[in-house]
Amino acid sequence: MSDGPDKDSKTEDATEKKIRDTVEQGKLPHSREVAILSSFVAILVFTVFYAKDAIVDLGMFLSMFLEKPEAWPMDTETDVIALYKTVIIEVGRAVLSLLVLLTVAGIGASVFQNMPQFVGERIRPQMSRISITKGWSRMFGVQGWVEFLKSLGKLGFAIVVLVFTLSEDHRKLLAGMITNPVAFGLVIRGIAVDILVAIVFVMGLIAAVDLVWSRFHWKQDLRMSKQEVKDEFKQSEGDPIIKARLRSLARDRARKRMMTAVPTATLIIANPTHFSIALKYVRDVDAAPVVVAKGQDLVALKIREIARENNIPIFEDVALARSMYKQVSVDNVIPSQFYQAVAELVRIVYSKKAERRLTS
Repeated sequence: MSDGPDKDSKTEDATEKKIRDTVEQGKLPHSREVAILSSFVAILVFTVFYAKDAIVDLGMFLSMFLEKPEAWPMDTETDVIALYKTVIIEVGRAVLSLLVLLTVAGIGASVFQNMPQFVGERIRPQMSRISITKGWSRMFGVQGWVEFLKSLGKLGFAIVVLVFTLSEDHRKLLAGMITNPVAFGLVIRGIAVDILVAIVFVMGLIAAVDLVWSRFHWKQDLRMSKQEVKDEFKQSEGDPIIKARLRSLARDRARKRMMTAVPTATLIIANPTHFSIALKYVRDVDAAPVVVAKGQDLVALKIREIARENNIPIFEDVALARSMYKQVSVDNVIPSQFYQAVAELVRIVYSKKAERRLTS
């Protein structure tokens, strides 16, 4: 009962991170029908291109074996072993190319669906693989019913194809039985080709549908609830509340550092209440005035307050203060477009200092 609401809540497509993690765990969409189709294609290729020669060679061997049994003595254990080896070698030569084709087809079907990769997680023992509950859900879940219906469909199709083919070719089969082994083998080959062509055609349709279904079902299983998406975002990007708190602490530290640097400033540029920029300039040391602090509203007022306590000149210029606040950065020299305006203010500061020294 609890699975329904849980699945209904999974309304969001899987994120890139979840898809990447799933792929790294080796949980990829896989269609069994593609592998079966590749096997039938391999058998069909063998039957069309290789089986004729193999059947002829094997037929000649069986013909010689049946027509001249005296050529194969079986008096001793050594004779039996020699005959056994000969038969195995002849049969092996006939089916060797088939085994190679089946191997290549199986590997090709796997690569066609997903690039091979080593995943240790897939070979690690897991209790869920022997869990009765998990096994029951796999057998009687949606995927289990789909596999069951596919198996019924394939079984029904196989029966229909065999009945139809044998009903059409039973005369050929009966006629071939009274011919020599080589000719009879070719008759069987022709019937097998007819059966395989029909099977490959229908299996191609089944495999195409199953391939689409397997990938659709895989994506459906990966769907996430809105809460899961939020939790994943928090894990990957960090909790927004914590990040906001960290940003606040960083701003507080930067503000305290600026306030500590204000007493070293040479002058303050401000408009009456909104902006304040503290500049430091030491002749023969600084190439250009350096911004040691800047602030807006309450911070601007605090900068002006510290400047007054330390007898730092404050110049009120609304346009200049507003323009500089937007373009300057703390601990950096001012942009070149402000050189002339600031140089005039610095000249005034140094002139007043010189006058004070003369009067004193």
